[in-house]
Amino acid sequence: MSSKSPGRRIPASVIKRAKGIKLLVMDVDGILTDGRLIYTPGGESQVAFDILDGHGIKLALRFGLILAIITGRESEAVAQRARELGIPELHQKALDKLVVFQDLLARHGLAPAQAGCMGDDLQDLPLLRRSGLAITVPGAVDEVRAAAHYVTRRPGGQGAVREAIELLLKAQGHWPAVMERYRR
Repeated sequence: MSSKSPGRRIPASVIKRAKGIKLLVMDVDGILTDGRLIYTPGGESQVAFDILDGHGIKLALRFGLILAIITGRESEAVAQRARELGIPELHQKALDKLVVFQDLLARHGLAPAQAGCMGDDLQDLPLLRRSGLAITVPGAVDEVRAAAHYVTRRPGGQGAVREAIELLLKAQGHWPAVMERYRR
């Protein structure tokens, strides 16, 4: 894999970590969404998801990555999006994300080094610190950015998940097969 991304060099240490990732764990607010909640007059909250992220998720699943969402909130919109995309592991109202993360690793027979985690706030730090590849977004809190191995160029809810998935697929040598489909 080229260590270049448009306008940016990806460190060899990040590429090395990305090669071994089998599971990608994602937070919702600030990662799959831009972190804003919009309330309707009826009091329901609404969020928006990025199409590029959705396509990236489909690519990840096609190439055998295990995907999981672990979030502290509960949202029917998140459940619906996970169903639409075929994300097999959805864990909402996770009071202790680390417990859920450790259970995921055990059930899938994986070591922490085989998991990539995407988070942006303090409650994500325990997962990020234990994962093989800690990924965050530019808008993350300082402590999370300091703990991350990789900070995406794209903000949460605007292609950050897609960028992370492309990094994994390229590091693992799957990108030529991805592109073959679009060369017809």
